[in-house]
Amino acid sequence: MSERVLLKLGGSVITDKAAGGVIRSDEIERIAQTIAGRKGKSLVIVHGAGSCGHPEASRYQVKSGVSEKNREGIFITHMAVRRLNDYIVMALRNAGVEAVGVQPLSACVADKGRLVSCEYRHLECMLGLGIVPVLHGDMVMDCSSGACVVSGDQLVRDLSTSLGMQRVGLATDVPGVLHDSRVLHEITPAMADNLILGDSRHTDVTGGMRGKVKELLDLAEEGIPSDIFHVSRIGDFLDAVPHGGTGVRRDRHV
Repeated sequence: MSERVLLKLGGSVITDKAAGGVIRSDEIERIAQTIAGRKGKSLVIVHGAGSCGHPEASRYQVKSGVSEKNREGIFITHMAVRRLNDYIVMALRNAGVEAVGVQPLSACVADKGRLVSCEYRHLECMLGLGIVPVLHGDMVMDCSSGACVVSGDQLVRDLSTSLGMQRVGLATDVPGVLHDSRVLHEITPAMADNLILGDSRHTDVTGGMRGKVKELLDLAEEGIPSDIFHVSRIGDFLDAVPHGGTGVRRDRHV
């Protein structure tokens, strides 16, 4: 059975977060070529929204809940990130990767901003056929607030436990989790209270680096290791060699 690996592409990597809706086409195509050169893994890809989704979600104030007054924000935000997803999928396919886009809006339900139900059986079927599912942070319907934004990082956690991922990697625009301008080589749940992490410097309705680390620490508690590294080291992560980034692991005494 091939190794199951989840790769998350940060929104700041694949879009210009300082400019609304600008897709970094050269970077996406380079990533696609890197992924295409690695075979023999059952791969799931998740990507952030970056400037294709966060500005729309902020404009319609969907983070505070959705009613008839701002319900248009569901469609507008979803279509913004759907456009990015379509571009990434086509870049992967052009590079020779059998990728298929999957929309969380059609498969997931949340309550109070957290996922409570997702249909993933179709992803199991895709993996069995050697297909690479490509999901993204998205609007999903919410039992308490009408609808909400579910980040790619929250999806990473839910997918990893549901599909039995063996390794999880987050490709970002920084070399890892930084503390005093130096990369922390490892983070464990026991260290969490002493970490001081900032949010994204651009419009981000999902929590920036703080949100990523929180989801990964919860994942570590469940025994699934993850890594945060610079996008240029995707090949190293997929090859399971040192990538110079941060490993998020469970406490050693557990």
